[in-house]
Order: sequence, then C-alpha cells, then structure tokens
Amino acid sequence: MASIQINDKLEIPDEQLQWSFSRSSGPGGQNVNKVNSKATLRWRRVPGTLSAAAWGRFRVQAKRYLTSDDEVVIRSQEHRDQSQNIEACQAKLREMVLASLIPPKRRVATKPSLGSQRRRVDDKKKQGEKKRMRQAKDY
Repeated sequence: MASIQINDKLEIPDEQLQWSFSRSSGPGGQNVNKVNSKATLRWRRVPGTLSAAAWGRFRVQAKRYLTSDDEVVIRSQEHRDQSQNIEACQAKLREMVLASLIPPKRRVATKPSLGSQRRRVDDKKKQGEKKRMRQAKDY
C-alpha cells in the first residue's frame, strides 16, 4: 500500500496505516465466499501529522470512526473488488481529514436593524390588540 496524499502539504505515511482484509457480506454469489474483498483501514495518528486544532475538529466530526484509544477505523465492503474498497477507504479518510483542516467561520455579532425592531414591536402590539378584542368585557 502507499501513503495517502491529503493535499499539497499533508500526507499520511504508510507507517501510520494498517490494512486488514476479510470476506465481505451481501450479494456477490460464490465470490463472497472465496475472496477477501472487505477492506479495513486503521490509522493511528502520530503527533505532528495534524495540528492540535485540526485533530480536535477531526475527533468531533469523525466520532463514529474512533476507538477509545484514538485510532481511526474505516471499513469498506461496497465494491466486489478489494482494490476498489481500498480506494474507498482512502477516499473516506482523505475527505474527513480535509474537512477537519478547514477552521469554522467565526460568527460576527450583529444588532437587529432599527426597522426589524420596529416591525417586531408592531407585530407584538397587533397580537396584543387581537387578544384584547377576544376578551369578554365586564359592564
């Protein structure tokens, strides 16, 4: 297997990746019974591969793929061919790491406009007037 190229600056070396193969479930006829086409990728991150902030975002986004000791486990059995399942695992890991590299946009605090404040107050007054009209009057 080869290393996984994430982008121009980031690459996950082969030493951090561990592959295992097993028989896939589902349709496929006798092919399912004889061929180990299901691919399982295990990635144990070495400090320095991803920044601490990116790793924190990765842990939140990819929670279902993490084990208790922070090992990422990705499985693919969607294809009948082992090499296609390997590519699917690599693509999934690449996609998740790329998503964690993008920092979230900071929210810019804004104030409601004067017009929206006035519309809100006017709507509240109309609602109050409508309910006042429904009340029984004491004579």
